[in-house]
Amino acid sequence: MAVQTHTAPPPELELPATLHDDRHRFGTVDVPVVTTSASFRHDILQNFGEKAHLSGNEIVFSRAHYSMAVAVMRAAVESKLTTWLIDPLNYMTEKDWGKISLVVKVGELAARFPILKHVKDVFDTIVREKSPLTQAIKEQLLYATARIDEKTIVSMHYETGNILARNGKRVLQVVTDPHVRPQYLYEAERPNITYAVFDQDTKNEFLTKAGKSGKKVNPAKIVVTGPPVDPRIVGSRAKKTSGWLGTRPLRLAFTTGGLGQNKNELGQALTCIAPKIKEGKIQVILYASTLPDFMKMYQEIAERYGIEVGKRIDDENAALRIFYYSSIVDVNQALIDYVFPWSDGFITKPSGDMAYDAVAAGCFLLTLEPWGIWEKNIAKIFTSVGVSQEAKPRFLAAQLDDLIRSGWIEDAIKKALAIDKLFLNGAKKVVDLQQKLTVE
Repeated sequence: MAVQTHTAPPPELELPATLHDDRHRFGTVDVPVVTTSASFRHDILQNFGEKAHLSGNEIVFSRAHYSMAVAVMRAAVESKLTTWLIDPLNYMTEKDWGKISLVVKVGELAARFPILKHVKDVFDTIVREKSPLTQAIKEQLLYATARIDEKTIVSMHYETGNILARNGKRVLQVVTDPHVRPQYLYEAERPNITYAVFDQDTKNEFLTKAGKSGKKVNPAKIVVTGPPVDPRIVGSRAKKTSGWLGTRPLRLAFTTGGLGQNKNELGQALTCIAPKIKEGKIQVILYASTLPDFMKMYQEIAERYGIEVGKRIDDENAALRIFYYSSIVDVNQALIDYVFPWSDGFITKPSGDMAYDAVAAGCFLLTLEPWGIWEKNIAKIFTSVGVSQEAKPRFLAAQLDDLIRSGWIEDAIKKALAIDKLFLNGAKKVVDLQQKLTVE
């Protein structure tokens, strides 16, 4: 075995002590996990005592790639394995922080003004095809993983996976949606990368697209695991039932994505059912993520209709609660602790950061406008198994009355509680595959 020497992080990177600690931890754990989703520098300060030079808001692309990474870690812990997670966004230089912050602002603009489709397309081009992300995260990612030679690293984002594969690391790349972006194919011919995919259709799509791109990919390297859902969320279904109908108010969660998608639809939907909330027929949890403008919108609607906002996060009898945090870490934990176990249904875009988790928790879905082909695929899958249908935000009150009267909500919850295990055990299957690949 090669002798490990103490190597300091490059001086231009932020949080060097924590990054150095990450490097040592990664060299010792059973299941190393990397992602690119959001920064959590404030949590690093609280837990490790190191303060970044730059102050201000955290960078948040999405909850999905963070929550799925945490799901894999949780599955590893439940399998008695040691694990650690890094997101190289935390260690970006000041110059790169400015670039990536700008990309996020463009994405937030597109999310809030969907009529500006060309802005959304520009954002997609910047982030997906001409991303400044690769250079912004490469140096710290390679530094943190330098002591890993034989273990397979689980990557939850194609940027981290591609960088690591190109630099000789053994990678298990999770394809997080039932859709194969071109970026997943970039390094697919390399012998040191394997892919965990959503379902058989996604595997077929992967191999078809690889073939059309002239890439020869061994089908055995594309493994169906299902989506990685946190086992704690899956566990929350144990106390769920459809037998509550008519005995208490309907419990709904309103959720957005990391960039603030579907704001107008969510505002319309909440306004539509506000009288029913006031009457005690519906209770709501309003997930504002890390977005203060969502929190303000929800507060204004509640005030307009004279609905008291619950003062305690754990008050399950409150008519209306708003979940807002500045940190992706706190947001994700609050969802696990308070939202998924409590809710009957979700008003959400059909995304990997909400749809997979909601259905795994035994909830029905009413889906908002998808933000891309991957979300259209998600909506199609969950509609086909009877747990989802398209929401009608401006007429949500009437829609809910019809769905309750017709028995659809009760039936959808029953189907969610009986969903195929493909949608429940993905995190453990990813860990099991990582362990298998590490031994091979």
